Amino acid sequence: MLNKSVSQSLRIAVGLAALAGFSAFVGAAEQSPRVCTELTALQLPAVSITLAEVITAGGFAPEGAAGDARNRMYQPLPAFCRVAATLRPSADSDIKIEMWLPVAQWNGKYLAIGNGAFSGNIRHPAMIDPLLRGYATSSTDTGHEDNTASFGLGHPEKVIDFGWRSVHEMAAVAKQLITTYYQSGPRYSYWNGCSAGGRQALQAAQRFPADFDGIIAGAPGLDWTGRAVAALRVAQVLAADPAARLGESERDLLHRAALNICDASDGVADGVIDSPQQCQVEPATLRCSTGSDSACLTEAQVTTANLIYGSAINPATGRTIPGLVPGSEPGWTDLGWTESARATGDEQLKYLVYQDPNWRIEQFDFDIDVVKAEQQDNNTLNALNADLRPFFGRGGKLLQYHGWSDPQISPLSSTQYYASVLDVFGSRAAIHDDYRLFMVPGMAHCGGGPGTDSFDAVSALEAWVENGVAPERINATHSTQGVVDRARPLCPFPEVAIWSGAGSTDVAENFSCRMP
Repeated sequence: MLNKSVSQSLRIAVGLAALAGFSAFVGAAEQSPRVCTELTALQLPAVSITLAEVITAGGFAPEGAAGDARNRMYQPLPAFCRVAATLRPSADSDIKIEMWLPVAQWNGKYLAIGNGAFSGNIRHPAMIDPLLRGYATSSTDTGHEDNTASFGLGHPEKVIDFGWRSVHEMAAVAKQLITTYYQSGPRYSYWNGCSAGGRQALQAAQRFPADFDGIIAGAPGLDWTGRAVAALRVAQVLAADPAARLGESERDLLHRAALNICDASDGVADGVIDSPQQCQVEPATLRCSTGSDSACLTEAQVTTANLIYGSAINPATGRTIPGLVPGSEPGWTDLGWTESARATGDEQLKYLVYQDPNWRIEQFDFDIDVVKAEQQDNNTLNALNADLRPFFGRGGKLLQYHGWSDPQISPLSSTQYYASVLDVFGSRAAIHDDYRLFMVPGMAHCGGGPGTDSFDAVSALEAWVENGVAPERINATHSTQGVVDRARPLCPFPEVAIWSGAGSTDVAENFSCRMP
């Protein structure tokens, strides 16, 4: 594991500067191409720098990119120094990272971006926005290739790399590259990730409080093992009994029922449920009656709906593993949760829990497997530690968000974690200056859905960390075919957006954040 201090990094930088004839860094000064290419001479423990090249403005085209449309997304990029490296903190580690350093007009800051599912790839598209903002930015493949958990079969060190170590190692190396390239370390370091990237975010806050000054954790898969078994709990039943599946028409029926019951509870009937955790949908009221020819649910389908909405309990710990909430029905599938949730769950059990590639969902036993999965994980993937005192104690800020209509990772896992942090600190007032959770009505997984799913969390975090301006609300928008047709404020949980009673309900200024 890398343990170089900042002072050691500066000595490395000074030595390389003397050899390469570095000029002193001045804020927006433009670096010469030689400064970038000679980064390959930088010697760091357990690190191999495999590439250092200057990419001209608009000239980036990633290897294997398919089609002109994909390449066009990179054309607005300014010139940057592209660095690739391989990190080997253990004998079985093979962590790839990539760093983009603005050639000119660096904002003096670093922003790392997260991954998704079991993904093992550098996320070039997610690096675009940070670079356009002037950030030095980085991404990691988490120590493996492809998007399955097969990498973990017989490789416990690679599981640790995926679980938390790759992000920490990337941050350490990235800061040393920044210090060497600019002869100045980053003034602020940030993390931004959603889904698995949100899980990585919370792992960083919990394990390495000094890595980042501010962290954005979107729709975090913080209860990785719990979500896995929750999805399999439903999928196993529906795989065995196709008649119990909810087709598109049944899912639409449930969704309309949820809107009829819950939509107007906030005073605005807009096709979005603002507080679904307080909404009670009873699928049994949609049960088919004898001779009925209207849309309805069979007895087996009623059971399925209750299973998806319902929470399960870990019998060993008593911990609740939440189901999905009303409003998420359009994102359900014939086998319950999303395909990604089922696949992640299947691979979690197959490769990481039982270490048996022949394991099948027919063998799944919730009461046994939820206990075994959590014990076997031992918080390598799960990010459930609610004691954030070390992170907050050094001034760290945590901005978490989650879509209420998420069909992939239960939004209740975010409110559950928030409550657990509250329990550690004793009150909302004790954490409100350091940790805020924003629940997004109508938003699906990391985006999409009928809710206002477009918002600038990065700017909100910057203002909080750098100027002490905590986000009292974050304005968000919804667009149809590229045209904004609704704006609302997102409120720090448990506050909700309340319409003033006057003016358009599609204008954010007509809403205020209040306690329900």
